Amino acid sequence: MTYRLIAVDLDDTLLQDDLTVSDATREAMTEAIAQGAHITIATGRMFDSAQKIARQVGLNVPIITYQGSLIKNLLDEEVLYERSVPTDVAKQLFEYCQAHNMHLQSYIADKLYVSEDNDKIKGYAKQSNIPYTIEPDFSKIVNNDKQTKLLIIDEPAVLDALLPELQALFGSQAHITKSKPNYLEFMHPEGTKGHALRFLAAHYGIPMEETIAMGDAMNDHQMVEAAGLGVAMENAVPALKEIADFITLSNNNDGVKHVLEKFVLNAQ
Repeated sequence: MTYRLIAVDLDDTLLQDDLTVSDATREAMTEAIAQGAHITIATGRMFDSAQKIARQVGLNVPIITYQGSLIKNLLDEEVLYERSVPTDVAKQLFEYCQAHNMHLQSYIADKLYVSEDNDKIKGYAKQSNIPYTIEPDFSKIVNNDKQTKLLIIDEPAVLDALLPELQALFGSQAHITKSKPNYLEFMHPEGTKGHALRFLAAHYGIPMEETIAMGDAMNDHQMVEAAGLGVAMENAVPALKEIADFITLSNNNDGVKHVLEKFVLNAQ
């Protein structure tokens, strides 16, 4: 099988724990691109945050951001695919977070909004390397019909208990997933990495059988399942490993490079 489209998650997949991409992995990506492969990133991060890393590793294709809610060209920043959180979902979630004193943040036009400055948003902004805007009257934000994503930050055990409750509340109105143990994210039902991978494959005229998806977390489930070759990192959550076709090395041991060498470079 010739694999022509490869989608790679960022955090804990392409990125090592120090948030860098190893030289060896970068070289393997460059070689695969030179041989005609389309390599993209598929991340929960904002475009502004993700594009910095994509440019550093030499990508020049559309990238999948916001868990699949936004696909945007790197070169001219044209939007190819976009899905927004239903306004009713945003309003209900805001009311829930207010009632339970939970931290909620929203993303509109690739800008991050919060209602107050606190340790949660400071830690998030530092990790993602992006600025944020404080809007004390957060009802103005949740009434906007162009919210790409909403995110709750809390302790992992709190979010694990909250997830089934909110899934029951919103049903098919929203896609809810965890990108990290302390991040619970809310998107349009078609704002998944699986939907985005299918769109991008069709955009290039590539059958899904010729795609690879690599990830480590719950939010990678849909694309790993959809891809012709679904790959879980050695450091992935057990549920992702169960559905993966192949388990590679960890993010700190060039797991992405290992896949490219085994299934793309040495398969030529």
